Amino acid sequence: MQQLASNVASLYILPLRGRKNSQLKLLPTREPSSRGWQGLIAQGCHSSILIIDPKTAQTIQVLERHKANVVKVKWSRENYYHNLSSPYCLRLASGDASGKIIVWDVVSGTAHCEIQEHSKPIQDLEWLWNQDVSRDLLLAVHPPNYIVLWNGDTGTKLWKKSYAENILSFSFDPFDPSNMALLTSEGIVFITDFSHSKPPGSAGKKVYIASPHASPAHTKPAPTAAPAPTGAKKALNKVKVLITNEKPTAEAVTLNDCLQLSYLPSKRNHMLLLYPREILILDLELSQTVGVVAIERSGVPFIQVIPCAQRDALYCLHENGCITLRVCRSTAAPEEASGAADPEQSAQELVYDLRSQCDAIRVTKTVRPYRMVICPVNENNAALTVSDGRVMLWELKAYTGRVAVNPSSGLSPLYSPVSFCGSPLGPNQKHIQNLSLNSMIGQTLIAGEAPLPSSNQQEVQLKFLLTGLLSGLPLPPFAIRMCPPLTTKNINHYQPMLAVGTSNGSVLVYNLTSGLLHKELSVHSCEVRGIEWVSLTSFLSFATSSPNNMGLVRNELQHVDLPTGRCFAFRGERGNDEPPIEMIKVSHLKQYLVVVFRDKPLELWDIRTGTLLREMAKNFPTVTALEWSPSHNLKSLKKKQMAAREAMARQTVSDAEQNSVESSVISLLQDAESKSETSQAISAREHFVFTDTDGQVYHITVEGNTVKDGARIPPDGSMGSIACIAWKGDTLVLGDVDGNLNFWDLKARLSRGIPTHRGWVKKIRFAPGKGNQKLLVMYTDGAEVWDTKEVQMVSSMRIGRNVNYRVLDIDWCTSDKVVLASDDGCIRVLEMAMKSASYRMDEQDLTDSVWCPYLLLPRAALTLKAFLLLQPWSGTFTMDITQVDYNEKDEIKGLIQEQLNSLSNDMKSVLQDPELSLLQRCLLVSRLFGDESDLHFWAVASHYLQAFAQARQLSVATAEGQVQSELAQQSPQNHLDICHDVLCESSYFQKFQLDRVHLQEVKRSSYEHTKKCADQLLLLGQTDRAVQLLLETSADNPSYYCDSLKACLVTTITSSGPSQSTIKLVATNMIANGKLAEGVQLLCLIDKAADACRYLQTYGEWNRAAWLAKVRLSPAESSDVLKRWAEHLCSPQVNQKSKAILVLLSLGCFYKVGEMLHSMRHFDCAALFIEACLKYGVMEANDSSNKLIEAAFLDYARLLRSLGLREGAALWASRAGTAGEQLMEELFKGEGGGQQVVLDDDDEGKLATDA
Repeated sequence: MQQLASNVASLYILPLRGRKNSQLKLLPTREPSSRGWQGLIAQGCHSSILIIDPKTAQTIQVLERHKANVVKVKWSRENYYHNLSSPYCLRLASGDASGKIIVWDVVSGTAHCEIQEHSKPIQDLEWLWNQDVSRDLLLAVHPPNYIVLWNGDTGTKLWKKSYAENILSFSFDPFDPSNMALLTSEGIVFITDFSHSKPPGSAGKKVYIASPHASPAHTKPAPTAAPAPTGAKKALNKVKVLITNEKPTAEAVTLNDCLQLSYLPSKRNHMLLLYPREILILDLELSQTVGVVAIERSGVPFIQVIPCAQRDALYCLHENGCITLRVCRSTAAPEEASGAADPEQSAQELVYDLRSQCDAIRVTKTVRPYRMVICPVNENNAALTVSDGRVMLWELKAYTGRVAVNPSSGLSPLYSPVSFCGSPLGPNQKHIQNLSLNSMIGQTLIAGEAPLPSSNQQEVQLKFLLTGLLSGLPLPPFAIRMCPPLTTKNINHYQPMLAVGTSNGSVLVYNLTSGLLHKELSVHSCEVRGIEWVSLTSFLSFATSSPNNMGLVRNELQHVDLPTGRCFAFRGERGNDEPPIEMIKVSHLKQYLVVVFRDKPLELWDIRTGTLLREMAKNFPTVTALEWSPSHNLKSLKKKQMAAREAMARQTVSDAEQNSVESSVISLLQDAESKSETSQAISAREHFVFTDTDGQVYHITVEGNTVKDGARIPPDGSMGSIACIAWKGDTLVLGDVDGNLNFWDLKARLSRGIPTHRGWVKKIRFAPGKGNQKLLVMYTDGAEVWDTKEVQMVSSMRIGRNVNYRVLDIDWCTSDKVVLASDDGCIRVLEMAMKSASYRMDEQDLTDSVWCPYLLLPRAALTLKAFLLLQPWSGTFTMDITQVDYNEKDEIKGLIQEQLNSLSNDMKSVLQDPELSLLQRCLLVSRLFGDESDLHFWAVASHYLQAFAQARQLSVATAEGQVQSELAQQSPQNHLDICHDVLCESSYFQKFQLDRVHLQEVKRSSYEHTKKCADQLLLLGQTDRAVQLLLETSADNPSYYCDSLKACLVTTITSSGPSQSTIKLVATNMIANGKLAEGVQLLCLIDKAADACRYLQTYGEWNRAAWLAKVRLSPAESSDVLKRWAEHLCSPQVNQKSKAILVLLSLGCFYKVGEMLHSMRHFDCAALFIEACLKYGVMEANDSSNKLIEAAFLDYARLLRSLGLREGAALWASRAGTAGEQLMEELFKGEGGGQQVVLDDDDEGKLATDA
């Protein structure tokens, strides 16, 4: 199904094969959109939601149930383990302007549940993702000031909390789910005790945003000697102080100019605030700006920014529709450069360099960009929604090789990473450079890191490429007309074309099978009023200009040939300064055309020759409605012609030859008949009826160029002024301006009037198909379908009752589907019942097949995943599921094969590359499936498995503590990305924290900031620098004495026993009396950081303890602290086992991880992980571990058997000891045990069959 959209118009066209309903659809003023881990884009469009596949640029579903405009859409997260009980599913939440939230099952197009709290527009929505039990929790902002937590599966309210100010939006801390920030009309509220079990207890910490333009730093007089600052410098001065706890004075701040707030997913405790002309990066520990992206005065303002997780980068959307990518500059600046630059500039701040930008769009009054969404899995493609209904799909591409960089720009080059899917690239290994953002550009270096020798790294340039475009309809109103119906004669070349006349004079022709635009033709200079097809490939359309002061207009009647696009004025020079055309009607055989004018007699034309047959006399009655009769004399004329020809043919053949040529004569005649149809030598007689203002019915006959007046039927007293007529077979139906329908049975000579009480009957149309007597009726307030045989209504739709749009035009597109154009800018193809346009996605026929395993049945999706993970099958790589022993219905096999076929050729070749290691394959498949939890698990597992394996090869020592310290000295390039926070190696984590404190120091602007910096430096062990900061305290500060003493204490600490024990005693007393932070500091001063961590953990400061352990403790001590944290995470009240597993991975506790995965019943993960451990030699198969290994392999074999993959099951069962042998017997019962398993050197089992 397809949708075309516009700022007030778009089209959902749904293909007709095996289809239910569909739509051509349009976008409201600020339509929301969301891009899920599932790979699809959801986009609100008035009261409907379109589901778009960005890879093939197709609309694949439309969700209709909202009555008001949709204002928010959010895909659910995928960070949970997927199995048959919690399968891959497409779940979406949407909120509308009337306060209703609907949770959808997108595949079936149905609503899971509907939620209503208040009747005001939903401000923000987010699925909770943080704990392992429930994935159904949905947090919503209900205006003006409530946040409510809902169960999105059942629609139950769990809790509700109100705040003092109006809430505009919120953002969760991606590193700590108990932290969230609310953007309110006056500032920001930080909440630190968010939990799903109860509402936040406190009102949160409120901070006010001093507007960047009015902050105190901006008003300070500039030192006269300094040169005038540049635009970026100015912006920097402006925001030296930004966040205050006092409410700013009214004149100092314009409140609502902060457009957006979001936490940075790439590093902890950082947040961005978006203003039209700058983006501010805040460090939340100091509440201080540490970076600014400012726009020069002539630059284009921002409207949205999306921060990336894989790299410290920002996607920014500007008001001209341009998307820019800015990447954080390395703080490890080369020495010679930092010497030249002024010292304050090298004093660092986070600088985001512009690395790539896409083309802007032409912005007009009605055309402007709305929103962009970024793919959360790969972060390298963006979709931009424009107000005219276009969706532009941009992809970021990396180009290697030296491209001339402008030297004056001062940008350091970006390098591509030398690994693929988390592992170093093999010499001949195939890889996809543009797979994701972190496979395109390497990590940003930080201070104190040496860049790698760049011999094996390539410089990359980033460019945006437009890879897809979905276009929409222009603004309504529309005139629509379906091409002539499918018949037995045209079945071979028939295409269901819908012509849509628009307000700007163009005619759009859509193919309803695919829902795609076939042609856009610029036909007229003003609004198209009507269209009539004259063959399957040509149509007539008319338009009228606005009237002059005498009420006269310019009429345009154009004949359009679709294959060539040729247009010509059908009425020649006529058309200037005459009354407007009211309607055009083409006769049944497409021979004649009637043109009806408002205050002028009608014209009758011959379509075949383009000649005017008759212009009626001045005294001709005014026509109010007109219709051609379906009856004609073509058949009898043809019979006469055939008889004459046959007679001629027979005269030329002697009697003796008669029988033998009988058949050839008939074929000759058939040829002649078909030719005569095309040469149109025959002019058949056709009739039309029309009514005048009094309701009198006239009957007129046309044959060749003769026009005869026929019978007149006096008006029916029960009817008002007749507005429209429809005629099919022996039934004639009249509709009047008062809402009466009059059904005439011409055979039985009966008439029957029915009052519908719905006002003016605007249009009536019979459905196509022999004997199909259904009638579609359009009123001002909706439409109805009638059965004229039974004279009763079949279905009805009415504005305000079951729809919220007005119908502008109607037609039948097949014998049982109707097409409606509506004032919300959409064209909908609906079943005769005229309900919603949603349908089952897995039943449809798409032009291009879509890669989306979520569309498969749960079992089939898991089978597909196993099929990709367990390559090679029987020793060979294959992308054909039929080559595998898989007992399942052919229909399901076909669907799985369709998914495999829709993978790109690059992806197929990588998946079939023997060089691709098991870890790379696991990571790649979890990326393909958009499986959030798998992706995190395999990224960390793959990194630490390789790191520990490397350390083991160096085999310095086997004690775990020493292995850790060995790890710490690995090349800097080989660390885990900082977005993994405390899971990173200690050495790298420490460097990062020092770098950050250095930045905070430069940026501090008040005593509060200085104090926080000194505290951080003491914890990090940087005592000298801390003392300098403590001594900066001015004498009039109340803390002057305290700080001076503290400075003395820090400098004189000796490791003598008595002083140590005194300090320890003081520290424990402080902690006992509620001064936890101060006590911890003292313990760190005397190198008792391990005790400090223990105290922090006792008081529930788990994150702080983990941070301190990473920056201060030896690997062995830090390992103890983190193991305690992992135990805490596993406890039932916290229930974050998946996070605990990641922590244990970073400590190298691989055996424990295997056990946990197995006990959590993550059988595929457990087996593949243990297999990888054995491969990398970080786990050995011995008596102690064999029990776990065999249990894991056996359970995975059982899982594969339940999916129907016997071959895979046999492979894993063969490695699961005695229990596995039993399973093997069950698997191959009755096959004479002819199958046995061969294990090769790589310990990879491959199946072989005995001859």
